[in-house]
Amino acid sequence: MLLINDLGRHNGALDAELRAAIDRVLQRGYYILGPENQAFEAEFAQYLGVAGTVGVGNGTDALELALRTLEAGPGDEVLTVANAGMYASTAIRAIGAVPRYVDIEPQSMQLDLRLLDAAVTPRTRALVLTHLYGRMADAAGALAWARARGIALIEDCAQAHGAMRDGRRAGSWGDLAAFSFYPTKNLGALGDGGAVASNDAELLERLRSLRQYGWCGKYHVGLEGGRNSRLDELQAAVLRAKLPLLDGWNARRRAIVQRYRAGLADLGWQLPLPPDDDDVAHLCVVRLAARDAVRSALAAAGIATEIHYPIPDHLQSVAAPGVSLPETERAAQAILTLPCFPELSDAEIDQVIAACRAAAAEHAA
Repeated sequence: MLLINDLGRHNGALDAELRAAIDRVLQRGYYILGPENQAFEAEFAQYLGVAGTVGVGNGTDALELALRTLEAGPGDEVLTVANAGMYASTAIRAIGAVPRYVDIEPQSMQLDLRLLDAAVTPRTRALVLTHLYGRMADAAGALAWARARGIALIEDCAQAHGAMRDGRRAGSWGDLAAFSFYPTKNLGALGDGGAVASNDAELLERLRSLRQYGWCGKYHVGLEGGRNSRLDELQAAVLRAKLPLLDGWNARRRAIVQRYRAGLADLGWQLPLPPDDDDVAHLCVVRLAARDAVRSALAAAGIATEIHYPIPDHLQSVAAPGVSLPETERAAQAILTLPCFPELSDAEIDQVIAACRAAAAEHAA
């Protein structure tokens, strides 16, 4: 079976480097908030072009701690999209706030900034802007909108490590930015991990306290809402080994999407937009009317696919009823994710293209 994301191949190519990084931690005997974490935080901040980053336990914790750092909580509303896997919604709900959903633009499937004014209320505390599938949303437009209204901007960069627009990386635009290092991400650890980035020294200091119980000194809790959420030394060491390779991996992902675009251009499917520097092609997502039939045909041909994501947040069983997001709902019925990872060969891409073309012909997609 050709996988969506073959982590065995991805990490296997780095076996010596990863073992050396892990051995370094084992020999030192320092496992939490030690020199590897400190070095990775500094190196990642330099890569992003921000004042600092704070390593945390995972990407959802990164979003929740970003919100807590801004002192958002019960009674507040947070604007976000409903087509990004429930992660932002989970973080918003965890602090007692209410997610208020904004529909998407159909071509990019990113938040439609034109709809923000209709969604904002006096209770709006923040906007979580998700850079979906690896392509940056309109960070400049979102920042201008938020600043004009006194609303905080949090970038959700879980799928956009390394994306750049106008000389600025994803994660360098908002008040805060949340990253995930889940193993399948463009920059992935060997387990869970996350980080929050910011250019605001005061916010960074609050984050460092909140990720460790709210301490302002050892065993001295000075901030409400603290958590135990720390990026461990093993994962930090792994991420340090991988960070210098990120831009090369992203370039290969863009090339893969371009090859798909060329091979599938005449099928009538909605294909990803042409990837530029602002798109790191985390996922290759197409839209087609006969999605389920084509997916079954690809599985029969030995090609794995996925749906990112099948149930919009506002239609989950835990969500409040009555919200209508027509573009989000239409997209969820038609999206399909094709294999896309840096080690995917041109021959394998062509195999997927041939299977897609055969399935499209059979099902008149």
